[in-house]
Amino acid sequence: DKMVAKSSNKGKKAQESINSRLALVMKSGKAALGIKTTLKSLRKGKGWLVIIADNCPPLLKSQIEYYAMLGKTGVHHYTGNNIDLGTACGKFFRVSALAITDAGDSDIIKHMPKDAQISQQ
Repeated sequence: DKMVAKSSNKGKKAQESINSRLALVMKSGKAALGIKTTLKSLRKGKGWLVIIADNCPPLLKSQIEYYAMLGKTGVHHYTGNNIDLGTACGKFFRVSALAITDAGDSDIIKHMPKDAQISQQ
């Protein structure tokens, strides 16, 4: 029982750190919110990191992942639905995907989990 509680607590801490870094990006940097604008920024090669909500439609999720793979951009699967991701961005609407084009004062790109980290040239 103790192991289960510890792992969920660790996951929550990681989630909170991502949320706080995301809030800092929204305040000091630039991000493209939404699937359409995320894909546009990936096509232009401007995205540094892509964050996708849990309940993003599978076809669109795979399309975003494919574009990110082509552009060597990191992808992070957000542990929460699009409502949670929208709230983490400080918006009152749902956000299924977002691309961080300028991190600002945040170190979100360096502190992403290892699976999402791909070096940017």
